[in-house]
This record gives sequence, C-alpha cells and structure tokens, in this order.
Amino acid sequence: MRADVSPHPVSPAAAVPADVLRQVRRIEVRTRRLVDSSFAGEYRSLFKGQGMEFSEVREYQPGDEVRSIDWNVSARMGRPFVKRYVEERELTIMLAIDVSGSSRFGTRERFKNELAIELAGVLALTAVRNNDRVGMLMFSDQVEHALPPRKGRKHALRLIRDLLSVTPGSPRTSIAAVVDRLMRLLPHRSVIFLCSDFLNDELEKPLARLAQRHDVIAVTLEDPAERVLPNIGAARLEDPETGERIEIDTSHPAVRAAFARHVAQADEERRKLFGRLGLDEIVVHTEHGYVDALLAFFRARVRRPHGAVRTGPRGVLGAAAHNEIAVRTHSATMRATPASNEPVASLPAKQATYAQPPKR
Repeated sequence: MRADVSPHPVSPAAAVPADVLRQVRRIEVRTRRLVDSSFAGEYRSLFKGQGMEFSEVREYQPGDEVRSIDWNVSARMGRPFVKRYVEERELTIMLAIDVSGSSRFGTRERFKNELAIELAGVLALTAVRNNDRVGMLMFSDQVEHALPPRKGRKHALRLIRDLLSVTPGSPRTSIAAVVDRLMRLLPHRSVIFLCSDFLNDELEKPLARLAQRHDVIAVTLEDPAERVLPNIGAARLEDPETGERIEIDTSHPAVRAAFARHVAQADEERRKLFGRLGLDEIVVHTEHGYVDALLAFFRARVRRPHGAVRTGPRGVLGAAAHNEIAVRTHSATMRATPASNEPVASLPAKQATYAQPPKR
C-alpha cells in the first residue's frame, strides 16, 4: 500500500450514495459566491507564492525600471529591452481535518465536523481557482484518509466527497499521528490548515516539529455549549473519545465556576502555545460560522506578515474570539439523571464534552 493511500478507501464515484453527491453539490453551490467574490482576492493577496519566474523580453517603455534592462538583447537590437517576470504562484495547500469523536458534536446550526467540512470546501475551491494544489488528510488517533495535493475543480469536489463519505475508525485524537504523515507527505514547504478542537493534551512537540518546515494555521472548532455550563440540575457528561462519564450537579455555583476556570485555563494555555510557536489561529463557532473569521484572518495577516495572527468567530481579534455566549438550555445535549446533589468541586483534567446529539 502506498503511503498516501487511505486505510479506509473510498468507493468510486459511481458507488457513492446519492445523498452524499447531493451534499457535495450543495456545499459547492453554497460556497461558490464566497469563493468568487469574498475569498478569492483576499486569498491571492495573502498567499503570494514562492518566488518569481521569467516571462518575456519586451521593448523598454517610459517608467520601466532601469535595473530590468536586458543589456545583451539591447546591444543586439540597438535599442533598450527589459526582462519581465511574473509571480510564481503555485502553492500547496493541505487541509488536515480532525474527525475524532469530539468533532461530531454541536448544539447550534451544525456539528463541528460539518463546519470543518464546509470550511475545507471553501478553502479547496479557492485554492484550485487560483491554480494551487490542494490536498486533504483526515485524522483521529490515526490517519483515516489521505488525498495527495493536486489541482483542478474535479479534485476539489473529490476532496469534499471524501470528507462526507469516509467513516472514522477511531474516536480518539492524536496530533502526533497527523504530523508524522504530513512530514512524509509534504517534502516541500506548504500551507497547512489544521482544523481541530485541540482538546488533545500532547500538542507542543508535534506542532513545533510541523511549524519548523511548514506554514501552519490552526483552525480551532468550538461550540458554545462546550464553553458555558448551563444550569440544568443533575446531569451526566460523557467524553465522546474515551466514553468516560461523570455525574455532576450543574445547579451548584462551585461546579459552574470550576468548569469556567478550566475553560479559561485551556484557552490561555493554547494561546500561549500558538504564540510561542508562531502559529496563526482562526477560531470558528458552530453558531457564527467561519466567514467573518476567515476574512478577518486573511486581512489581518496581510497587514501583519510577521508574528502570529488570531481571529475570532465574528472576525475580531484577540480575547473577543472567546466571548462567552449564553447557552440555550433546551438545545444542550446533557441528559438529566437522578445523580447525587452533592456539589462537585472540580472537573477532570481533560474537559468533558457533552454526549453526542442525535443526527438530524
């Protein structure tokens, strides 16, 4: 088996269920306007390619740079000629998408993995529109599926189709596993959009290794219900990756305060880590979507080419990316149980996420 072949191969297009093909078409139609108008220009101004390549020699015109004169051709022709260069734009864009258990969660318009799929579709179609190569890698604690970088609209649609049709084989997460494969798959410097909720504990070493060779942009997927613990009384929480369950009394102020402290601490640690490594971060919410955050990222990075850039779900920078959003308790997926009313003073070191909601 080749290194770039998925352990879970996707059937040929003729065997793909009709509903998957309809979803691919729906995503393409939904994102076409964004790709053609909002994102294309911003993308091109941000990712400028790796250098310049020779285009032609033409006769000198007033206003041309004297330094661009080709003296050999000018001497032969008896009048001045200049060399013209064009930007070598071809880039490799790699989309690394977390498909672990915690990504299949959401209490707003969509699940986190659905948000990641649509965001990946926009980036893929934007890249091929600019004649760049785009690839995709889906991961949990293993590489679930890999699609090598290529050009063309047909390839971008294949990428979206694979994102919709590949079923993950593991619910757990390992950033180290995806970094190992990316380092083998991408021998030259590439732009990597790493889409995950980053609830994994082992981040620094693999991300530092990846950032040494590639331009890494972290896309943090969040749902409001993971950030604010609603007051709904006794409830059972389940970690979708490990299956671990805990019972807590959400009506007790100490429990909600402990949860808030844990979320704030995790945010601060992640921000500091990305800052140390020089990684840009785009925070996207299932409630607000990705459009404002992605546009703000493109524009902020053009203005600030050196140093990490961070944008939030409403396109704003910095701490506003993590403003607390009131949680509608009727949409929370926590299941009420007759748990003990004894207060719980602390939560596990790894944040528990609510049980996965039923597919709609």
